[in-house]
Amino acid sequence: MRILHTSDWHIGRTFHGVDLLADQAMVLAAIAELVAAESVDVVVVPGDVYDRSIPSADAIAVCNRGFEQIRAAGATIVATSGNHDSPARLGAGASFAAAGGLHLRTRVADAHRPVLLADDHGAIAFYGIPYLEPEITRAELGVPQAHSHAEILDAAMARINADRADRPGVRAVVLAHAFVVGGEATGSERSISVGGVETVPMSAFDGIDYVALGHLHSPQTLAESVRYSGSPLPYSFGENSHRKAVWIVDLDATGLAGVRRHDLPRVRGLSRLTGTLDELLTGDGFAEAEGHYVSATLTDSARPVDPMRRLRERFPHAVHVEWARPEGNPELRYRERVHGRRDAEVAASFLTDVRGTPSEGEMAWVERALAVAVSEADPVRAATGDGGPSELTA
Repeated sequence: MRILHTSDWHIGRTFHGVDLLADQAMVLAAIAELVAAESVDVVVVPGDVYDRSIPSADAIAVCNRGFEQIRAAGATIVATSGNHDSPARLGAGASFAAAGGLHLRTRVADAHRPVLLADDHGAIAFYGIPYLEPEITRAELGVPQAHSHAEILDAAMARINADRADRPGVRAVVLAHAFVVGGEATGSERSISVGGVETVPMSAFDGIDYVALGHLHSPQTLAESVRYSGSPLPYSFGENSHRKAVWIVDLDATGLAGVRRHDLPRVRGLSRLTGTLDELLTGDGFAEAEGHYVSATLTDSARPVDPMRRLRERFPHAVHVEWARPEGNPELRYRERVHGRRDAEVAASFLTDVRGTPSEGEMAWVERALAVAVSEADPVRAATGDGGPSELTA
């Protein structure tokens, strides 16, 4: 049997406020094409199908279309819910969907009840473990004293192993949405730690022919038979060095026969750019980023006006911009900088920091405004002409 392992679709996610549904539709279509090209029998999706517990109508439409394309390409689908999904909503109509080849495992009670599929060598049991939040699932799993993810997963695996014992000779695949020790987070994952340790040991899966993991967003191999596929798209600029992929898993009569990585097409690249606004808009060295999602750090001496609009003239997919003035000591505390200085000096320093050195005329207006403010706040000081530091700058 040939299995394709993908996960963490996060359908409906935005990227710095930009809708990614079109990108997600494209990558799901690419996965369906791969299913057909590789004659894949089963696609497994271990969690975070959606990005929100209540997905939008458009997100549901994109997800359903992806499932339809994969089924039309010839594969059965086994999917579980992750920490972003609503188990009840994702699992709605699960019995009806199973008749069409989409098996949704979102209930803790079903974790030890496998989806049984067969190849030329006999049956293969697919066990789907949904995301297990300890405080919610410990009573249902019969371990009321459990507080950690490791204890909860051990309880779920004990049930699965008991079922496996009743099926001698049957090969087993487990889908789990968890943070396994040895895995590396990318920064775009939501923490699953709530008052306890979120990691679980890889030893919990001993004896399983293949373990398809979800939750971490980069492809990772923890052991030959224990892997993360990662998300099909990058969901943070921290993932710009990752090549997104899926695993092609082959099972033979005795178990795992081999695993191959297949890189997914880049729908759109990510670029972090640094320079002055004019440099970014005119420099030949930035041409490759014109079609990418762009995060720009501007180093102009004065804060540019309307920088995002101007950046998008060249980089239409710019999503983030920040200004980082190169001069100055950012570690110097404000109180230390203004201590003992006149109000006009503080105002001049502020104007210099945010827009450049003020002219004599501009400073004349500033000093008039300060004089009015001081006269209203402290008539005695204004009458005596005390030009020393005000209480605001002491």
